Amino acid sequence: MKKWLFLALLVGALAWWLHEPPAGWPGLPARHEPAQDTHNLPAPFAHGDYTITPLARYSLTAVVLGRERYRHDVNAKLSPVDLALGWGPMSAAHAINSLKITQSSRWYEYRWGSEGAPLHPSDIARHSANTHCLPATPELRKKLLRVRRHQLVTLSGYLVEVAGPGGYRWRSSLTRDDTGGGACEVVWITALDSAPIPAAAR
Repeated sequence: MKKWLFLALLVGALAWWLHEPPAGWPGLPARHEPAQDTHNLPAPFAHGDYTITPLARYSLTAVVLGRERYRHDVNAKLSPVDLALGWGPMSAAHAINSLKITQSSRWYEYRWGSEGAPLHPSDIARHSANTHCLPATPELRKKLLRVRRHQLVTLSGYLVEVAGPGGYRWRSSLTRDDTGGGACEVVWITALDSAPIPAAAR
């Protein structure tokens, strides 16, 4: 009897751990588009074996649609976490709950069920992005590793191109309108904060 009780508790704990609770806030907690400009950018700089070239200043506040930790791929040393981020209509709980959002192999994907897409597909694409996060300092890396799904995150830094040994090159998208390969933002993060959705937005 005790064995079956233990197994039942174990299965229940695993189900709780795997469960992804739905978004539950009204309104748009991240109303604004990302800000981007190219004025007076810093010169390229060295980071270990890599050269980081800023392409644009970049900042945004967004809801974390998904978070994926990377430890072993070629980019993991620079970018330990990808954040799938949503703003504007893609920060609305009903839109997020209507999509199945997944991340793997540095890709962000979404799909909807038989009820159809919560937004026009082009609006989903324009108001969400897979963000390859390159923290500039060990302290920012610790902050990045603490970010969780459905939090509100504010980050700033630079969209960058990274060059490294053996012809390594990783270049950010500079527009929110693209999709597919090369459409992700590669962000050198110089400031980062995250927190649960504020009570005023619930």
